[in-house]
Amino acid sequence: MKKRATPKKTLAETAVEQRRRVRRLTIRGVLSFLIVLAMVRAAFMHRYENIFVCVLSLALFCVPMLIERSLAIDIPPLMEGIIYCFIYAAEILGEINSFYTLIPGWDTMLHTMNGFLVAAVGFSLVDLFNRSERFSVKLSPLFLAIVAFCFSMTVGVLWEFFEFSMDQFFGTDMQKDFLVTTINSVTLNPDGLNNVVHLPVESLVVNGQDWMEFPGGYIDIGLIDTMKDLMVNFVGAVVFSVIGFFYVKSRGKGKLAASLIPVVLDTANTGKTDQSQKNTGGREPEGDTLRPNGQTDEKE
Repeated sequence: MKKRATPKKTLAETAVEQRRRVRRLTIRGVLSFLIVLAMVRAAFMHRYENIFVCVLSLALFCVPMLIERSLAIDIPPLMEGIIYCFIYAAEILGEINSFYTLIPGWDTMLHTMNGFLVAAVGFSLVDLFNRSERFSVKLSPLFLAIVAFCFSMTVGVLWEFFEFSMDQFFGTDMQKDFLVTTINSVTLNPDGLNNVVHLPVESLVVNGQDWMEFPGGYIDIGLIDTMKDLMVNFVGAVVFSVIGFFYVKSRGKGKLAASLIPVVLDTANTGKTDQSQKNTGGREPEGDTLRPNGQTDEKE
């Protein structure tokens, strides 16, 4: 009996994975350093609420590692890097540096990315159950995509609930206002009929101040912002669900999807293996991909 030598490809893949992890740690380290600088600046300016945001951001940076350990998955470096950049863009640039108000579309961009990322999390969670031996039902690629989409939209709705609650009970303005220059309402119909009356806002005085000069119209108090956020969350969720569907349908051959979809670590038989397999909708193992540690091919 003669054992086959370890192929060089395995060593090359290990080197590539190490380089990816170094890049991932570099991104997290650089952004963490920038957050610490922002925290020091906030301390000198006595902006204690900004210090809290910085501490929260550093805590969120630990979430990907906790998820990997608790769910036995491996988040691809590209996806993890996007998550770190998303946290920094939302909390530090958006909240502390006021990018939400200074840069048009900043909030829209982040909500679109949020729908995309949460769909990836939902897809991975369902795929984790799909591969578990404790469940006899195996979900189809279409059902996986639908569940990922619904999970993303549910998280988006819950976030809007949170924003509304903060605005109502703590006097914040998380649901940013939009200016309305035309009112379309059946309430303004003098006959009481269910016919819409279109009324342009040409003059508006609030507490003696002409709002047509500033801010420029009637304020909708966050409704348009909420619906816009849900719509772009819908777009992000649909995009990832489509990517995930074709990734599973083609048995994991898409390079783009592979760099975005977390890999479920395989612990079958031994529970100790560090090998992983791609998310392919519960397909049967091929070749050497799921062989327990220490077991090698033998030939006469």
